[in-house]
Amino acid sequence: MIYEGFVAITEDKLFKRIKSAVGRAIGDFNLISEGDRIAVAVSGGKDSYTLLHILEELRRRAPVKYKLMAINIDSGYPGFRADIIAEHLQEHGFRHHMEKTDHFGIISAKRRPGSSYCSICARLKRGALYSLAQEHGCNKLALGHHLDDFIETLLLNQFFVGSLKAMSASMLADNGVTTVIRPLVYVEERDIINFSRTNRFPVVCCCCPVCGKADQQRKRMKSLLAELEKDNPTIKRSLLKALANVHPRHLLDNGLMKKQAFSPAG
Repeated sequence: MIYEGFVAITEDKLFKRIKSAVGRAIGDFNLISEGDRIAVAVSGGKDSYTLLHILEELRRRAPVKYKLMAINIDSGYPGFRADIIAEHLQEHGFRHHMEKTDHFGIISAKRRPGSSYCSICARLKRGALYSLAQEHGCNKLALGHHLDDFIETLLLNQFFVGSLKAMSASMLADNGVTTVIRPLVYVEERDIINFSRTNRFPVVCCCCPVCGKADQQRKRMKSLLAELEKDNPTIKRSLLKALANVHPRHLLDNGLMKKQAFSPAG
């Protein structure tokens, strides 16, 4: 038993698979280095709980020393149970900070009719997370985006935006200070769902006004991938591999073409 009340055990295949995938991502993308102080964004959802617990288990056995701090942003939506999240973090001994904001009031006052609720909420949360990471001396911010998020974002951008991009496993944030890392890049959502259920993580709804109604396009991507998986069970892995196997010469980006033309190898 890893923690009292945390039922994943080292012999459990699912736990081993997720831990191995996260460890591989850390190695492949150099996500964690000696002395890192990592703020882990914990929303109260299955993904962020899984990320936090796996990073803590790896930390206990890692050849490099790093520290974790859980950070939660309470956007001020009526009914949001930040206390449940805080109780879980305290029960398992995580250093944590619970930040109460009035993002709900700001969104209600500033959002233009017809504009995306999720978009402005995400921007506000991102800004708050970057600020808190700095305030608490954290040089990195870990987010719980998993393999499915990467693939769905790739498809959404291709289908509806007209761009060939997804997410990065590691990137410098817009503030030029904080490095954002996504250690769950190799972990499928289905494994996170089962892991969360097995460990009875106290999942908390964000309670925003569009919860369950927004992101319809992402849901369509999930349905599309589920349908394609019936004929090709490895399609998600193949699409993820494609993100790391880019051939600029065979794309239509003029900027990339010019870089290729003037490169020494060109």
